[in-house]
Formats: sequence, structure tokens, C-alpha cells
Amino acid sequence: MNAIQLQHTAQVLSQMLTFKQPADIVLSHYFREQKKLGKNDRHEIAETAFAALRHYEKIATFLQEPFKQARKAALAALVLGRSTNISQLSDWIEDEETTFLQQLKAHKNEYSGSLNTQAELPEWLISRLSTQMSETEILAFGRSVMNGAPLDVRVNSLKGKRDKILTQLAQEFEHVNATPFAPHGIRFTNKPALNKHELFLNGTLEIQDEGSQLLAQLLSAKRGEIIVDFCAGAGGKTLAIGAQMANKGRIYAFDIAEKRLANLKPRMTRAGLTNIHPERIQNEHDPRIARLRNKAHRVLVDAPCSGLGTLRRNPDLKYRQNNDTINQLLTQQQSILQAASDLVMVGGRLIYATCSILREENEDQAANFLANNPQFILENASEILAAQKIDLNTGNYLKLNTEQHQTDGFFAAVFKRQK
Repeated sequence: MNAIQLQHTAQVLSQMLTFKQPADIVLSHYFREQKKLGKNDRHEIAETAFAALRHYEKIATFLQEPFKQARKAALAALVLGRSTNISQLSDWIEDEETTFLQQLKAHKNEYSGSLNTQAELPEWLISRLSTQMSETEILAFGRSVMNGAPLDVRVNSLKGKRDKILTQLAQEFEHVNATPFAPHGIRFTNKPALNKHELFLNGTLEIQDEGSQLLAQLLSAKRGEIIVDFCAGAGGKTLAIGAQMANKGRIYAFDIAEKRLANLKPRMTRAGLTNIHPERIQNEHDPRIARLRNKAHRVLVDAPCSGLGTLRRNPDLKYRQNNDTINQLLTQQQSILQAASDLVMVGGRLIYATCSILREENEDQAANFLANNPQFILENASEILAAQKIDLNTGNYLKLNTEQHQTDGFFAAVFKRQK
């Protein structure tokens, strides 16, 4: 990093560390305004800014209100998160900043006395996790999400086979492998930019985390069925389901956000899918949903959640969520799941999924639903995957964690309507 890049990083962090907006939105907006920044500049700024988020607990120990001391926060991120030697910075930092960094390094051992600085997790989250994890498990979780995620893509089975595509990509990129569980997934350790690659532009590849791909496998949609993706978002799972159905049948992609659904439409075209019908709804009780009551073979509810399983990608989430927002989400999740269940036909399948690691959003919600809906029974997620020759046994529920599975944290419960 150079002095100019540090200046830009400090400006980004002065906004990012207020946690008023998602970090990726802050960064994208800043880069749009700073059109003269080159590719390397943007890389250095982004990596250092996100390193500050990942090491925020340690930084906040030494800096009161880090967003007001954003230059020092950026320097701390370089030393703590990017293994930069202080001597490498000596030509363009002040003596007082050098002293600050020396003190930061000298007090490293003090971090071991506090679980929040060891795990890089805020106190509110540690308190919540302590009801379901030991301190050792909390520390393991925190450390597992400290590094950025690799880039996972899904091969569109309508346009290619994974083995053939993988062979082609291995000739162009280093460190590219098949995902260990998802049958159509490929993982790039070095996260190359693929948005202009021919295989991306022609719809052969879609960017999608392996855990998200496995949710589509759990749905196991068949040709000719009626499927509802109740919280479709930008449609990554919707596209995977469409390919799974060989473009036959009908998928209703519901979401409350017009912008997200608008992003789905060009992706559908690129993927060669015509069986997806995006539709904006006001909420889970929108009267337009009623026409599908008892008619859907399969319904996927990828519910709004805390997103705490995605901290590798979104480390700011642990500071933008809190106990109040979690409690609001729990109420919303119950309402959405209940409304979506009305669409499932007898013999049909309902999947409730989150990208959270909190038991309250996951197992507790599944148990609550079953207690109030005796017409549904729980199916064994591991057996559903095993029937597709996917060797991933996490018990009745699909439970993915970064440390063990190298995916985002995901949870899914599969319900079958029996009457």
C-alpha cells in the first residue's frame, strides 16, 4: 500500500465503521465516485478496509470511535490483518502513528485475555452464542470466518458438464477445483474476476456459494412441477432450480424488492431459462399468493435472517445486527414460513433455510413450525442428499459451517406435507 491508497482507505473507513450501511455498498459507492482509481488501487483499498472490519475488536480496544480515527484504523488493519511490517510504512507515516502501531503490536498478548478480541466477535453475539456453544467452539467459529471466502460457481447443467468445464478452467486459472459436496460446483481459491469471462457471459457459469447450491439439491425439483421460491432475491437458487428441472415446469420467484427481481431477469436470459416467473409481492400475505394455495409441489423459503453465516464475506454484519434486530427477524421468519406452507400440496415438500448459525433462527424455528403444523413431518436432509450420491451427513437438518465444510454457514429443514 502507498500513501495515496491509505488516504482513500481512511476515507472509506470513516463511513464504513459507522455501520450505518452495508460495507460492500459503502465501498461500491466510493469506487463509483473515484473513477480514476486503478485495479490495484481498488484491490488494496478493499482488502485493507475489510481487514479493519475483521480485526475491529482489537482495533476498537486501542481506538475510541475508530470511524473518527479512520487513518489509524487503516494502519492498524495493515499491521494486524495484512501482516505489514511497520518499517514498510515508515516513509509516509508520522512519528505519532509509528508509536501507535508499536504499542498495538506490543500489546498483542493482551488480546488473549478476552474472548471477544480472540474471536473477533462483539459481546452481544458472544452472549447469544454462549447458549449453544462452548468458549472453544465460539473461538473456533470466530477464527473460521476471519479470512475471506473463496469464489464458488455453479455450472449450468443446461449448458455444460462440470468435468469438462473444470478441465477448461484449470488450463486458465490456478487453484481451481470441484466443490467437495455440490455436484455442479467449482471453487476458485484465488477469486479471479469472472464477470467478463466467456463462460459467465454465455450463462454456463453462475456465481453461487456451495452451501446455497446444496439448498437447491435438497429441494430436488422435478421436470413439470410447480415450484415456489418464496424469498427469491436476485435468484441464484431460482436459477439452480430451473436448471434442475431442465427448463420444464413453472417456478414462481417471489420477492418484496423490485430491484432484486429486476436483477434476476437478465440472469434468466443468460442462463437460457424460460420457466421462471418473477413476481414482486407486498409481503407474505399478498393476496396474489393465494392462487397457489395447495398447488405447489415444492416451496423454498430462504428466509430473511441475520446473515451471521456469511461473516467471511460480510464481516460488518456482526456490528449491524443486534439483539433487537434478531428478535424482529424471528417474528418475521415465523410469519413467512407459515404463509409459504399454505402453498404446499399434500405430498409436497417445504424447505426452510437461513444463512445463520443461531439456533433461535434455525432449529428453534423448525421445532416451532412442526409443533403448530401437525400436517407436516420432518424429512431427513442427509438422506435426501445421499439419494443424490452427495456424501454429507449433518443429521436431520442440513447444517453447514465454515470451519468444517469451507462454505458459508447454512441451515435447512425439510418438511413434507402428509395431509
